[in-house]
Amino acid sequence: MTLPASRRGYQELETWARSFGPVRAFGVEGTGSYGAGLTRFLQAKGHSVIEVNRPNRQIQHQHGKNDPLDAENAARAVLSGQARAAPKSGTGAVEMIRHLKVTRDTAVKSRTQAMVTLKTIILNAPAALRESLEGLTGKMALWPPYVRER
Repeated sequence: MTLPASRRGYQELETWARSFGPVRAFGVEGTGSYGAGLTRFLQAKGHSVIEVNRPNRQIQHQHGKNDPLDAENAARAVLSGQARAAPKSGTGAVEMIRHLKVTRDTAVKSRTQAMVTLKTIILNAPAALRESLEGLTGKMALWPPYVRER
């Protein structure tokens, strides 16, 4: 069964699961990443969601990825009580701060990459263009590339 990672897909999954009878809990792998949307949907519908650890990498490497088998093993882990971890909500203050930090770190890295690219373009530009930029100064100066301001 393949479903879209959308509200409609989540609803289809819930309907399918309920067609077998009462649902005790859903086992979801990656509740903080790829399974976060599904986790929030199921919890909003009043379902118990249990975080299931991903399969052993060594076994997966030897036998290849097998989604149906992974799903069955996740269900068995929940039913046996082996998997008991409640997923984090993903909506608390700590999670929001983490999102802000990731966004800032990404912006800083992008800015740095852009500056390096511009400096490289200027280094390889015709002499007339390079000379016209020699007067730029300050923290964001593109020329000369070998001078660091402190």
